[in-house]
Amino acid sequence: MNFWQFFWLLVWSFFFVAFLMALFQIVVDLFRDHELSGWWKALWLIFLLFLPVIGALVYLIARGSGMAKRQMRDATEAKQATDAYIQSVAGQSSPAEQIAKAKGLLDSGAISQAEFDALKAKALA
Repeated sequence: MNFWQFFWLLVWSFFFVAFLMALFQIVVDLFRDHELSGWWKALWLIFLLFLPVIGALVYLIARGSGMAKRQMRDATEAKQATDAYIQSVAGQSSPAEQIAKAKGLLDSGAISQAEFDALKAKALA
């Protein structure tokens, strides 16, 4: 195998892997979309199975913007769930929130300045 044969093998391998990644992303998006009926999902899958390149291009053109929105929505939901889990595991609020609560108690007269200073030092420690 000479250099150019190896070069073209690399080029075609890259495009093949890129195509497979796009195809898998499309299939995942099909099943992620809860608004699309089962019949439409089956029709898209048949189209992708028998005409994969044309089917992928048509899918990306027809449903590409919705694909991005669904992916962004799922990422946002996952981040919110992760943040909520971290807060529940930590069992505490951030130091800034703790100091703000203590400041509210100080302003309402529920605690003294010395108690506020102690709570602030504990939150910052």
